[in-house]
Amino acid sequence: MKGVTLAEFSEFLASQGFPNVVEGDGQVRIAAVNTLDEAGDGDISFLSNPKYTELLSTTKASAVIVGRSVSTPTGPAVMRCDDPYAAVTAAIVRIHGYRSHPSWGIDARACVSADARVGPNANVGPWATIAPGATIGANATLYPGCYVGDGARIGDDVTLFPNVVIYDGAVIGNRVTIHAGSVIGQDGLGYAPRDGRWIKIPQVGRIVIEDDVEIGANCSFDRATLGRTRVGRGTKFSNNVVIGHGAHIGEDCMIVALVGIAGSARIGNHVTLAGQVGVAGHLEIADHVKVGAKSGVASSIKHAGDYMGTPAVEAAAFRRQVSVVHRLPEMKGRLRALEQQVAELRRKLDEAAGR
Repeated sequence: MKGVTLAEFSEFLASQGFPNVVEGDGQVRIAAVNTLDEAGDGDISFLSNPKYTELLSTTKASAVIVGRSVSTPTGPAVMRCDDPYAAVTAAIVRIHGYRSHPSWGIDARACVSADARVGPNANVGPWATIAPGATIGANATLYPGCYVGDGARIGDDVTLFPNVVIYDGAVIGNRVTIHAGSVIGQDGLGYAPRDGRWIKIPQVGRIVIEDDVEIGANCSFDRATLGRTRVGRGTKFSNNVVIGHGAHIGEDCMIVALVGIAGSARIGNHVTLAGQVGVAGHLEIADHVKVGAKSGVASSIKHAGDYMGTPAVEAAAFRRQVSVVHRLPEMKGRLRALEQQVAELRRKLDEAAGR
């Protein structure tokens, strides 16, 4: 079994800013990171969510990373630290590393325009196409089937997985990763009504993706009608996300699967939009806002905090709404009983009055 001893791994984590204490056999060898329920001999796992605490009693892992105050049963060796989730992230990087990419150079089957510029150590895979005037940065990797349009600019250390399409004039920063099937810079939904018909508005703006952004598979990001669509540095997107034309997404946001952001919306920094959130156009979301899954943002959110529901409201208010909705059948029955009591009292009063 390859790998490192738990004691060696403990020293590595401490050097990365994760002070920890090992309980149990520090000489057990760690070769992989796995989940509590699937881990086996030679694996290290972790517990950060209390709902999985019971798995500590059944896991087959050789070692487990836990919080400092977590009670653990007799069994695997334990490493205690302040932030198990961050520590296991470092563990995955240390033991498994990041995905390595092929080294094609420029494959003979790629189509690279003589007017394009390709930086040193770039990899351009089979059947990738780079149009005239496009620029590809150093150490970039374009997997098979990628297309980079006229005048598009791709930064250094960028990875485009298979069949990514970058439209003309798009700007992609450094260290950006875009997963398979995503399209960046297509025309937005720009049409003007005239005599009962829709007339297409030329989409003459562009799209700018800043440094250190990661975009999941099968996402679609519109170019702007005028000006630019912008995605800020460090923002991360899951799969199947749609960004409308002219939208501005801030820095270090987390946009989860099936989110749709309509045109000209302005999203602040450090915003989290959970799965299936819809954001209407031409509104603003402040910094440090979190919107729960399946919520609909129909008006601007001006203050940091947690929001849920359709239309989205502060999370505490949403929970009160849900609580009331769950009690509606009971409340309906009580209302009917009260109506019957009132009707009976009215009848008796009418009888007493001789009516």
